[in-house]
Amino acid sequence: MKLRYLVASIAGTSLAIALMFGFQTDWRKAPVPEALAAVSDWQPSPMRMPAPPDQLLSIYSNETFEPVTVAWRPEPPALQLASVALPEVKPPVEIWSGTLSAGETLDALLSKAGLTASDRAEVALALAAEYDLRKLKPGYGIEVETSLSGTPRRVALSVDEGVRIEATFTDEIATRRIVPEPDLIVRAADTTVQNSIFATLASADVPARFAVDLAEMLGGTVDFRRDLKGGERLQLMWRETVFEDEEIRQPSLSFAALTIEETLYEVVWPDDKSGNATIFVDGELLRVFAQPVKGARLSSVYGNRRHPVFGDVRMHTGVDFAAPQGTPVYATAPGRISFIGRRRGYGRVVEIAHGSDTMTRYAHLSDVPEGLGVGDRVAAGDNIGSVGATGTATGPNLHYEVRVDGRPTDPMSEERLAAAASQVETNTSILVRLETVRAQFTGLLDQEVAAATSERL
Repeated sequence: MKLRYLVASIAGTSLAIALMFGFQTDWRKAPVPEALAAVSDWQPSPMRMPAPPDQLLSIYSNETFEPVTVAWRPEPPALQLASVALPEVKPPVEIWSGTLSAGETLDALLSKAGLTASDRAEVALALAAEYDLRKLKPGYGIEVETSLSGTPRRVALSVDEGVRIEATFTDEIATRRIVPEPDLIVRAADTTVQNSIFATLASADVPARFAVDLAEMLGGTVDFRRDLKGGERLQLMWRETVFEDEEIRQPSLSFAALTIEETLYEVVWPDDKSGNATIFVDGELLRVFAQPVKGARLSSVYGNRRHPVFGDVRMHTGVDFAAPQGTPVYATAPGRISFIGRRRGYGRVVEIAHGSDTMTRYAHLSDVPEGLGVGDRVAAGDNIGSVGATGTATGPNLHYEVRVDGRPTDPMSEERLAAAASQVETNTSILVRLETVRAQFTGLLDQEVAAATSERL
């Protein structure tokens, strides 16, 4: 009995297991319903812009004057793709600028710009291809353009008269000299002397530095402290060099006329760069004078003075012109080099013999042009050195001295030197120059008066 129940139980369990596996196999292999398959294959249709609704317009008929309503659908504007070229993307750069200080070297200035020693040497070689770096002076500017890695891309050196030396560093190194094309403007002024020449020029809107030129030219002929009492007529004509509304050179005098009582003193400067000035008294040639330093300040005159270094009163045997270190120094008259070297407190000196009895001395020089030697002949206006502070000097200046038979004389009134300088031209050509510049001054002054009158009207 028990055996029969056991067999039945095993048979029932086997049947249940068989049925269970059979159902699972059938369920896994059953086909997907058609409705469910259709849903799974469905995808949304692409969206389309809705058409603008019809708008009703009322149109009036010319015959019935009754409005007629019509349907109107605006057309959407066609889309157009603009064909704009993308801007060229340049690599980022850094720009540094600086100015050369007194006693500073180009290498030190480039070091401030962050250039490495090898890059600084490469820049110096590139600039030297177009400019003599020995002529660098304080005040010159430099602009350095570098990549973000610090390598130079462009270096521009600004020197005298607006000239730029530019070096570019790409696959090849290229250097060029950029010379501006300036405008030359000639101006004129007719004014009356007040308390001093400086005050007179300032009130007339004339460069005050011209007072130095007048003192240098007429100092040995006119005593400005004693002879000028106020009310004297002063006429000036000068040149200004302008580039892009900026003055790139110091203004230079062309003509000056000073009337003291009944005497007319006139000074004519040439148009060239010699700096030689011709002085006339009542239309007669007095002398020709070549400036030793152009545009310098007359800082000390001839005669007794308190010495700026030793403090005692002693004879000053020449005149001093204060100017920046390295400013060119020129011979004031034709002659022959008689000495180049050092003389105690004078420092570095150049001496020029003018005939057998007259000598000019140029002291405190920083250097002398290469190739200039004893026995060489020089003309008035030739470069013979550069302003310095050698010897007993408180700062950069030129000590200019004239000696006759070994004795110092006032350089501003030395007639022997004037006679030597006047040999360069004949009296006829000098007088023609005077008449020409007088006519130019009168014509220019008439134009300025007419222009000023028109502005007031």
